[in-house]
Amino acid sequence: MVNVIGLGYIGLPTALMLASHGVKVVGTDYNAELVCTLKSGKTTFKEQGLDDLFISALGAGITFSTEYQVTDCYIISVPTPYDKFSKKVDANYVVMAVRDVLKVAPLHATLVIESTVSPGTIEKNVRPVLEIEKRQDINLVHAPERIIPGNMVYELLHNNRTIGADDTLAGEKIKELYSSFCQGEIVVTDIKTAEMTKVVENTFRAVNIAFANELAKICRHDDMDVYEIIKICNMHPRVNILQPGPGVGGHCISVDPWFLVGDYPSLAKVIDESMKTNDGMPDFVLNRIYEIMKKKGMTDITRVGLYGLTYKENVDDMRESPTLQLLESQERHLANGLKVYDPFIKKDAVKNQYHDLDVFLSAVDFVVIMVKHDEIIQNSEKLRNKVVLDCHNIISQKDVFRI
Repeated sequence: MVNVIGLGYIGLPTALMLASHGVKVVGTDYNAELVCTLKSGKTTFKEQGLDDLFISALGAGITFSTEYQVTDCYIISVPTPYDKFSKKVDANYVVMAVRDVLKVAPLHATLVIESTVSPGTIEKNVRPVLEIEKRQDINLVHAPERIIPGNMVYELLHNNRTIGADDTLAGEKIKELYSSFCQGEIVVTDIKTAEMTKVVENTFRAVNIAFANELAKICRHDDMDVYEIIKICNMHPRVNILQPGPGVGGHCISVDPWFLVGDYPSLAKVIDESMKTNDGMPDFVLNRIYEIMKKKGMTDITRVGLYGLTYKENVDDMRESPTLQLLESQERHLANGLKVYDPFIKKDAVKNQYHDLDVFLSAVDFVVIMVKHDEIIQNSEKLRNKVVLDCHNIISQKDVFRI
């Protein structure tokens, strides 16, 4: 039996996938309300294919609890934020989960840390807990996930995986466990290498996004079309520039690269500047709103609406969302009044939030497309009489402003 600890955006799909492929699973979370929701037969967030996977897992006998189980295998999937001052990983949630597991874990149990951590975190933060508790019998394994909201179920099945372990046999045992559903290649290596590979993957993406965002700023400065420039450059066989956007959100690309900046401040210079570029995009968009309002002779900020609250399209995940960052920046400048709408956020999360597209559009004259949900692409004709700032280059109408 496997006890999955932490039933959030990563832990829940992992638990469901294991259960639906024949593994006995108990999912544990300290949040009693979340566990109650799962026990009632409902998922706790929206994700393509998740409801079907949930039904399959329930049929296979998965159960949910607030209690840690006595078993020989634990998978810990809890948040790992970063300290915004030091930029270092905050491993407190992982350490607390490990301590709680050790209270019930039998001899020679395997403890899999699935949470993303910076290289050396398990050695510096987790192993000392085992030593203090005199539990060196525990097998430590790191198995970072590589899935993205909006395509989690598919990627759990098909993405390659990395497993880091002190002991080769323990690593192979966990490889066999994940092989129950994973159709991709699973590589077994040491723990620190596994820690580093996950952070590097997200850092690579962050740096490439920053390059596109910096190009957008340069082109805006001299009134050049960044999209046309990227399109032409990408015709070169060895060039593949990404598209700029209003910022970077989520709990991976906007967070993990900071771990390297925090741990290697004198070495991670390109990473540091890239993260600052990405983090500065919401302010850049806010300034674009000001410029466009001035150009159009608009003075009423309450007639401006932000379309999209989530950090990416077609999900209900708002973690580190560029829209939230923009609203925070607006508040720091002692301003407010921007209206907000997102089809995936059903409950009020911010001030001046709307829950119907047509009502939202009737209340604004200027629409800023922060998220490229399918809904706005399919309803682009409703923007014809609006001033539009398209932060993703998805609207083909004339006179649309871009970042």
